[in-house]
Amino acid sequence: MTSPAQRFLNQQDRQHIIEAVQEAERKTSGEIVPLVADMSDQYPAAEFNGAMVLGMLTAIASAWLLGLETIWLFLPVFCLTYVVFFLLVRTLPALKRFFVPGQVLNHAVSQAAINAFHVHGLHRTRDMTGILIYISVFEHKVHVLADKGINDRVPPQTWNEIVGIITDGIRRGEQGKAIAKAVTRCGELLSVNFPIRADDTDELPNLIVEGDENQ
Repeated sequence: MTSPAQRFLNQQDRQHIIEAVQEAERKTSGEIVPLVADMSDQYPAAEFNGAMVLGMLTAIASAWLLGLETIWLFLPVFCLTYVVFFLLVRTLPALKRFFVPGQVLNHAVSQAAINAFHVHGLHRTRDMTGILIYISVFEHKVHVLADKGINDRVPPQTWNEIVGIITDGIRRGEQGKAIAKAVTRCGELLSVNFPIRADDTDELPNLIVEGDENQ
């Protein structure tokens, strides 16, 4: 069974992105790595909160419709529907996301991007010029993270443009084209301060998709 990250990009999208990374890295010593993740956190609290809210609303509505405003109806209905809604929230991403506050989503994506940056070795490039384009499917969020060598010369707000390119493309259902376009733009930005070196090597993967083999 394929994961959400694997379904996010078809084979043509992947090839297009890889070619965009290869072309961008011909002009810069920077290392650009797009990474697509299923989700940045499991958000267990969303399951409890969703089941609690939906279970209580269902129990209250049932008591009102039946004209039996008694705890002996409310409790059995609540307990039964709590279990049902708990499982529904756990298995339906769209419903689960509804019970996760925006600031929690943003924090989880930011932390997951930092973790991925280190797990995949972007902090170990020769000139500290690794840049991660982190896309988390469940949250519908994009986070760009650059290493110290880049951050010393490129203002952090520069990456807002890259995030915008990808999120706009995702809304149009053209995520593959959008990521490739964002990679090309990263290459243009990096080539100004980090031109290609004669002894430059490709140090990192050109695309990482969570769930793929050998990644």
